[in-house]
Amino acid sequence: MSLYSQRGVSAQKEEVHAATKHLDQGLFPNAFCKIYNDFLGNDNNWVNIMHADGAGTKSILAYLYWKETGDITVWKGIAQDAVVMNIDDLLCVGIYDNLLFSSTIDRNKQHIPGEVLEAIINGTQQIFDWLKGFGVNIHYLGGETADVGDVVRTIAVNGTMTARWPKAKLVTNDRIQPGDVIVGLSSSGQATYESEYNSGIGSNGLTSARHDVLNKSYATEYPQTFEPYLNEGVVYIGKHGLKDVIEVDGVKTNIGKLILSPTRTYAPVIKKLLEEKFEDIHGLIHCSGGGQTKCMKYLPGNMRIVKDNLFEPPVIFNIIQQASRASYNEMYQVFNMGHRLEIFTPQDKAEDIISIATAFGIEAKVVGRAEALNKKELILRGNFGEITF
Repeated sequence: MSLYSQRGVSAQKEEVHAATKHLDQGLFPNAFCKIYNDFLGNDNNWVNIMHADGAGTKSILAYLYWKETGDITVWKGIAQDAVVMNIDDLLCVGIYDNLLFSSTIDRNKQHIPGEVLEAIINGTQQIFDWLKGFGVNIHYLGGETADVGDVVRTIAVNGTMTARWPKAKLVTNDRIQPGDVIVGLSSSGQATYESEYNSGIGSNGLTSARHDVLNKSYATEYPQTFEPYLNEGVVYIGKHGLKDVIEVDGVKTNIGKLILSPTRTYAPVIKKLLEEKFEDIHGLIHCSGGGQTKCMKYLPGNMRIVKDNLFEPPVIFNIIQQASRASYNEMYQVFNMGHRLEIFTPQDKAEDIISIATAFGIEAKVVGRAEALNKKELILRGNFGEITF
């Protein structure tokens, strides 16, 4: 078993998919999010979507960093993670405006005081105010904040987004076809709308990042941050502290800030692409849970996906891999490894898409392509060799 599995998590979420396989798959089974009839408005030309996601175990890292440094602002990043993991999934079906959001926060009051709740809730509103400046309007309709110390050891920050959208303006992935190229948008760097360097970590694989990178002292001092029945050999097995200084692109930061970089949203970029290049977008994939294998769940038929021009993995992923000694096979299934959004498009349209992303300060390039094949297959090629899924 991989370290990831030994810690009780799964990159592919096989049991979750098995549990939900008999549920209604919606109007467009290949779409990145489930899309349903317009139950709210009863209009055949519109659809409804409700989507739930959250910051995952990244909130535990925020807890550790806050306890070590006293920096309450780290919780705004967790608010952003919970919002972006919703909105960026919805971007992948073409939705970017007039959304409703309800938050769900479960806390252990013994460890999480009211000031942390305030930072998360107010931070959520600040994220919405910020996105409104780009024409992405999300309405905050409250939610549920519960004290459930017998269930949650520290805090869980999640949310649900709802939208009503024109059926004619959906991206369903049904147009993905052999001959399309894949434009990847970098997960790291500093976009024009970001205030500092983003490590690219996102909100997936943070269980590995935490236990593989941080040292055993965290287990001793903060036993509330991990499952007590885990084998000691997989708990905080790294060599780093959150405040360890590291230099990235000539700028000094620390390990904690790298791991806690708020998940980048692509909303300003994708909004512009959907408004100006809608017909050129055959498919959109958010490389979240499942990393670079995510696209295989949404292909409309048999074909081979080849990614042979991948981004160089950002520093944070090199740190995690060196600490965990995980194989490239596992790293590319757990983490985005350099790009977190994929756009399937005809080859002659790729440069226009790259140009728009670049104008927002986000590196973009053709990372691969779709080829004809009588089965579904994914091939990753790079300095690590070749991996086939």
